[in-house]
Amino acid sequence: MQLNFEVVLRFQDALVTGLWTTIKLTLICILIGCTIGFFVGMARTSKNVVLRSITSLYVEFFRGTPVLVQLFWIFFCLPLFLGFELSNLVSGIIALSLYMGAITSETFRASLKTVGREQRDACIALGLSRWTQIINVILPQAVLRAAPTLLSNCVSLFKESALVSAVGMSDLMFVGQNISNTTARPIEVLTVVAIIYFAIAFPLTRAVTYIERRVLQKLAV
Repeated sequence: MQLNFEVVLRFQDALVTGLWTTIKLTLICILIGCTIGFFVGMARTSKNVVLRSITSLYVEFFRGTPVLVQLFWIFFCLPLFLGFELSNLVSGIIALSLYMGAITSETFRASLKTVGREQRDACIALGLSRWTQIINVILPQAVLRAAPTLLSNCVSLFKESALVSAVGMSDLMFVGQNISNTTARPIEVLTVVAIIYFAIAFPLTRAVTYIERRVLQKLAV
């Protein structure tokens, strides 16, 4: 078989559009997922047994089941309970955000434990409200300590985002599949798609190493 990668160039605009869709979806889910993860992480360190049990069930469920199954359930089954259909975009955001929230909650839970009790006591002594403590004292330290693992989670989410193509969302993977079917050149097209994913994910994994070895060491956290 003679390979011809020039065929991919004819569809470069479509691939760029698909890539942009993938990036936007990933960024939205990272923002929502990290927010969920932070508050779930806090809830799992709470003294309230009911709250800890509910959040633990959420985390274990979304970490213990395939993301594809979660996506299909939200896209096909959830509308039966809601009484209206969900678009593939909304379904993708819900599924990936809940998954991201589950995996980052463990990261935040571990980092929250490193925030000294004396700092919380100092906040109470100063009369700071609970929200002021969270936003100005606890959150910055938790994010800083969790940064390397959070970046790893973001890279994982970027790669997992390819699953939304299964519900017809026009991300990079979906566009690549359509082009490969149209041109009958799956090797060339899907190879280029894989290289694009790698070209974005690999530098991010190097950034994780840099932050872990350089930045956190300099800050001595």
